[in-house]
Amino acid sequence: MQWRGRRESRNVEDRRARSGVGRAGGVGGVGLLAVLVVGYFLGIDVTPLLQDQGRTQISAPITPADEAAGQFVSVTLADTEEVWAHVFRDQLNRTYTPATLVLFKGATASPCGGANGASGPFYCPGDKKAYLDTDFFVTLERQLGAKGDFAAAYVVAHEIAHHVQNELGILARANEVRATASQAQSNAISVRIELQADCFAGIWARLAEDKFGAIEPGDLEEAVNAARQIGDDTLQRNAGQRPNPHSFTHGTSQQRSQWFV
Repeated sequence: MQWRGRRESRNVEDRRARSGVGRAGGVGGVGLLAVLVVGYFLGIDVTPLLQDQGRTQISAPITPADEAAGQFVSVTLADTEEVWAHVFRDQLNRTYTPATLVLFKGATASPCGGANGASGPFYCPGDKKAYLDTDFFVTLERQLGAKGDFAAAYVVAHEIAHHVQNELGILARANEVRATASQAQSNAISVRIELQADCFAGIWARLAEDKFGAIEPGDLEEAVNAARQIGDDTLQRNAGQRPNPHSFTHGTSQQRSQWFV
């Protein structure tokens, strides 16, 4: 992906230089799903996080790699803003209100609860912000087997897709239904939400390819591989577990890659 020197978004809230300890509410919505799914693969016991997830921790020093990651995310976010503004205007006759993307390192707090390295990227409908620890890109490449800058762009596009769902009223309606559903039904709804977000991310990728001409050969394949590597069945299998379809909240590797394309 050709991103250096291109326009960056103004809707980035960089908390990576902050430090301290604070309190926040409990994990909810998309944030909880991210905690559980990433926990599956990393073999992390996320129970302490769910019980005491409101604590923020001291951030680590900012490295040149962090700075580059921040610039990359900002350019990708700007691309999503242009694409979705175009789609909302031309297809829905509506104005798209961009999300804010919060960059953090170590831990931070949100209305959906605390976030740290175990939680992975997530979108919080409560403040219409996406949260991303840029170290997750290292995890994505080294532990999840999803290499390439467009794999990272897919992660950003997927979280912004949740914002698009929120703007369209899809998340609110889904949460209403989940509130009275069984656990199995709630999981099934979550899978549909995640697969639709993958589909929206794919729409963004195709339109960005046409609009900006910044996508290089092999980029889309990197995104498809990333979607495949974070399927519930693959995450559970890599964590030494037997895949349990009834517990899936994001969809299988095959589903996620197919919905993206």
